[in-house]
Amino acid sequence: MSDVAIQQHEPGPGGAGASGGIAPGSLRAWVLACRPATLPVAVAPVVVGTAVAHAVSSVRVAPALAALFGALLIQIVSNFANDVFDHEKGADTHERLGPTRATQSGLLTGRQVRLGMLVAVALAIPFGLYLVSVAGLPIVLIGVASILSAIAYTGGPYPLGYHGLGDVFVFVFFGLVAVCGTVFVQAGAVPPLAWLASLPVGAIATGVLVVNNVRDRETDVRAGKRTLAVRLGRTAGVVEYGLLMALAYAVPVALSVAPVRAWAVEGRGVGSAPWVLLPVVTLPLALRCLRTLRTMEGKPLNACLAATAKLLLAFSLLFAVGLVLSSP
Repeated sequence: MSDVAIQQHEPGPGGAGASGGIAPGSLRAWVLACRPATLPVAVAPVVVGTAVAHAVSSVRVAPALAALFGALLIQIVSNFANDVFDHEKGADTHERLGPTRATQSGLLTGRQVRLGMLVAVALAIPFGLYLVSVAGLPIVLIGVASILSAIAYTGGPYPLGYHGLGDVFVFVFFGLVAVCGTVFVQAGAVPPLAWLASLPVGAIATGVLVVNNVRDRETDVRAGKRTLAVRLGRTAGVVEYGLLMALAYAVPVALSVAPVRAWAVEGRGVGSAPWVLLPVVTLPLALRCLRTLRTMEGKPLNACLAATAKLLLAFSLLFAVGLVLSSP
């Protein structure tokens, strides 16, 4: 989700004066580059995956925490990569509608941000090695693929986000991979319930990106960034957002009405239970976001972006609680 920056700073042409008094190279500049408000996107799948692990087996605290810190660091790697590569490719300029970017505003140099990427990768390695000791070699494949994809989203010879593949990347890595990987390191298997529970997480996370791309489509065109919103148009972006939200809410509804113990391992897991409907209380927020995306343009969509990220966290927390309360 590297394209998603939710901090509410006004963009400027560069320098501390354009960035709320933040001094170049300062700790605050690095915090800005990390984009703290995007980090719940990394937290949400680990929360849901841990709830699934509880439903099908048991929670293992150490692997869960290692998965959490690893996910947060990979998110930061992705944010740093997006910050520097989008600037170098001309996608982030003084015309930017979204929040301030550290490289574009002159708060950090490209060399500094690249070094930050390497440091974040290095910090993630010990967590990955621990998870390999717990769950085996599949974690190596997941970790390497996640880091390479985080960088390749806007960097490398074929940046995914510039070729309309960003939506697929977010859905797969922030939904399927993150949730199922969290379950795997705790339960030693990936039951069907894990795949099912990953769908709403991936859907809403992708919705955050959709808002970003709808907002930025005009500047993306000039930078040669061919997101789906650029390729298919604004209306298609709104329709995609609506379909993603429909998928997200369909999952808890399906779990509430169907006898789904077969989705779990060894007869455990969620049965027909109303608790899994807890995320539905967030539906009014989702509808407000959809209405804003449909009717607003430009900077007003920054609030929609932030609201969708909050929706992801609220939905995931309530979904996790519902799964735990529905477990045997």
